[in-house]
Amino acid sequence: MINVAIVEDNHTIRQGLAALINGTTGYKCIGDYIDCESFLSELEKIDPDVVLMDIALPGMNGIEGVKIATETIPGLNVLMLTIYEESDKVFDALCAGACGYLVKKTPPSRLLEAIKEVNDGGSPMSSRIAREVINAFKKSAASLQDDSGYNLSSREKEVLNSLADGNNYKEIANELFISVDTVRHHIRNIYKKLHVHSRSEAVAKAIRKKII
Repeated sequence: MINVAIVEDNHTIRQGLAALINGTTGYKCIGDYIDCESFLSELEKIDPDVVLMDIALPGMNGIEGVKIATETIPGLNVLMLTIYEESDKVFDALCAGACGYLVKKTPPSRLLEAIKEVNDGGSPMSSRIAREVINAFKKSAASLQDDSGYNLSSREKEVLNSLADGNNYKEIANELFISVDTVRHHIRNIYKKLHVHSRSEAVAKAIRKKII
């Protein structure tokens, strides 16, 4: 028996989900709640196997609710069931501790499969949501790759390190055995690549991004 709790503020949807779950062999709705606050107050008492959680709720939203619920019961299986398909909402929910993410238009048979899947340790998502996640990961990876060192050359990093040591252009030139004009050229490139406009900004960003 899979014990399911529902957190959904729409009465019709909430009662429909409860009826679907209670009307299916092997599933039982052990609680349905209009908001996170009432759900969280009873969470430890009901100890559900799976939670169906909406995002747009009165008071505390579902993403905040997931975070608190999974902190209260580590490993709790929370399946987001919402109208939102935007990648930021998906990531916020997954980062908060949700195990899966489906939209409310998911067919009843697929929803029941997803409940079983998440109870068995899976992470069910609709194909569109999965594509959103993959695309967002690709963008994130590309961004990290672009930001990694900001494509500074080894010489530019040497100049940046010398800047961080407090050296002026002439001192940098002497230290690296290059001309002052060459130092200026490297610093212009450093500013451009780091998207900064001053020495202090360049050094601060390089330290923050662990470039130096």
